[in-house]
Amino acid sequence: MSSIISRYEEYLIQVKHASVNTVSSYMRDIRQYASYLQGIGLDVLDAGRDTIDGYMHYLHDNGKSPATISRSLASLKSLYMFALSEDEIEENPVYSIKVEKAERKLPQVLTGKEVELLLEQPRVSDMKGCRDKAMLEVLYATGIRVSELIGLNVEDVSLSGGFIRCESSGKVRIIPLYPEALSALSDYISDVRGKMIATPTERSLFVNVSGERMSRQGFWKIIKYYQEKAQIKKDITPHTLRHSFAAHLLENGADLRSIQEMLGHSDISSTQIYAQLVKQNLKAVYNKYHPKA
Repeated sequence: MSSIISRYEEYLIQVKHASVNTVSSYMRDIRQYASYLQGIGLDVLDAGRDTIDGYMHYLHDNGKSPATISRSLASLKSLYMFALSEDEIEENPVYSIKVEKAERKLPQVLTGKEVELLLEQPRVSDMKGCRDKAMLEVLYATGIRVSELIGLNVEDVSLSGGFIRCESSGKVRIIPLYPEALSALSDYISDVRGKMIATPTERSLFVNVSGERMSRQGFWKIIKYYQEKAQIKKDITPHTLRHSFAAHLLENGADLRSIQEMLGHSDISSTQIYAQLVKQNLKAVYNKYHPKA
């Protein structure tokens, strides 16, 4: 495999400070591409526009979705831009290649009543319920990603200031907490966490029954448990509360730039999808309730 690939991976990690998930996604696409090239006897740096175009058709013929093909092309474009900056090639062979645009699906969100129903489910009379209540409240209060939620440490919380400090991809965000979330988090920290942690030196804010940092899989099971308990028919994931957070803020008059900052989106276009969602919901309400619709 070409050394440019390992150098590019190092560049993503050391220079771009890309997240683990981003690096994993890019490298998976690139290694699949390199394997394809190896099968036809070509090195990554020897591939031209026709070869890459052929690879896009190969992905299509093998049943890959437009979204997967588009993502793969973006990964290759980034790789070759890096190779160009390193003077390994004279021009970017991905330049001007077009693929079918993936239809951007609008995210599923919960209604305000569904959120309230979900947040009511944990039994705060026991330690696990108190922890779960705090996690769900913080997730909906801040809109952070599940990886950011389970990555929080005790020192990332300011109970007196009423906010959390969230760091991701080298960027720090300060996000406020509404009173109920702050109260649930305060109860968990003061009354429960000290009894759950495995060692006094444990820094993780949210821990599992073993007293160690909560995992993504562990929290996913918690979400599913309370979804079933609340008898909510929608398929709820940790990201559903992030989407609901953004959509509900927008519905109540928050501006896109503020939401972008709280969500940690580097590009405003990622946040604008919530504006489309709100418009779609308003249209549905109009069609349902207007006497002339």
